Amino acid sequence: MVGLHEPLVLIGDLEINEGGETVEASVPVRLGLVRELWRNLVKVVFGTKLAVLFSAIPLAMAADFYSFGRTWIFGLSLLGLAPLAERVSFLTEQIACYTGPTVGGLVNATCGNATELIIAMFALHQNKVNVLKFSLLGSILSNLLLVLGTSFLFGGLSNLNKQQTFNLKVANVSCVLLLLGLLCQMLPLMLTFASPKISTNIYVLQLSRTCSLLMLIAYIAYVFFQLKTHHQFFGLPQEDEDEDEEEVERAVIGIWSSIAWLVGMTILISILSQYIVATIEDASKSWGVSMSFVSIILLPIMGNAAEHAGSIIFAVKNKLDITLGIALGSAAQISLFVVPLSVIVGWCMGIKMDLDFGIIETTSLAFAIILTIFTLQDGSSHYIKGMVLVLSYVAISSCFFYS
Repeated sequence: MVGLHEPLVLIGDLEINEGGETVEASVPVRLGLVRELWRNLVKVVFGTKLAVLFSAIPLAMAADFYSFGRTWIFGLSLLGLAPLAERVSFLTEQIACYTGPTVGGLVNATCGNATELIIAMFALHQNKVNVLKFSLLGSILSNLLLVLGTSFLFGGLSNLNKQQTFNLKVANVSCVLLLLGLLCQMLPLMLTFASPKISTNIYVLQLSRTCSLLMLIAYIAYVFFQLKTHHQFFGLPQEDEDEDEEEVERAVIGIWSSIAWLVGMTILISILSQYIVATIEDASKSWGVSMSFVSIILLPIMGNAAEHAGSIIFAVKNKLDITLGIALGSAAQISLFVVPLSVIVGWCMGIKMDLDFGIIETTSLAFAIILTIFTLQDGSSHYIKGMVLVLSYVAISSCFFYS
């Protein structure tokens, strides 16, 4: 037994008394764990300018628990999604610092659109196919027109005396993939108009499932192309690589802490996504706007808030390759991965999810992709191109607002 009055000497994590006995230094260890948890909390939760919106998460849970108005639940959940989406992106970057570019790229590809994927799965589970289609379409439109457009606009205004250029090869690959996704979404729509609806419903569904399998094959090939065979095309320019080498390789929290926080953030996104899907129709009626406007415009803007801010920052710094990777990469991922995955998962669940998004929706997507391709065709950018993309997004938003 250690005497109550025997002095203790602290060495590392052990305490040695006068009798030569050692006891564990539990208090310092606990203090060390508390300090580590506090350091991670500061970096993860308070390390973003959107930290104030984290308060919307417990408020949304309280509104659901005490059965407040469903409009309040939807609005608070929508606000809470913005910081969560931004922090998921931050955590995947931290994990990439430890795993290397290949595994890190796969993690980013999996978690980059976690918000859209989780919302899609909940909408599919509740058989709200229209909400699912609208939210995915809106995310693609938001990335192509709003995110890329505002990035080009502010980047061009901030670099009036510089010529902003980007890697045209990478942009062309993303554009080709977007055109493939557009083709696969137009074919079921054209089949619907080509034949009587009564006899084509089953064929539209079968065609959608076939095209979805082809889209997933194309996406897997794209990931292999990006991370393995042509990874040099997707790297930073040499001067930027040397300049940012320390910043890229240094992580601010440990890998297991990053994984734990990522799991926690994903759980919170799942809870808020469930609230959003359950209350979106009531919010639409209460606000007096169409559900298509809420799903296609409002929901993606909040879900893409982090990508939007990051894309603009890199454009202002004249790093357009990263901007294109954020905007085009996210749009291609949703078009060729999340959309066909929803069709396949619906197939397994016995839900008739197809690729017929409607004439207005598909036409808007087609013009958005065409405008983006013409904007990127010469490998350079200026603020006029950004302004055209943003105004196009406003025009499409107005169409869904009045629909």
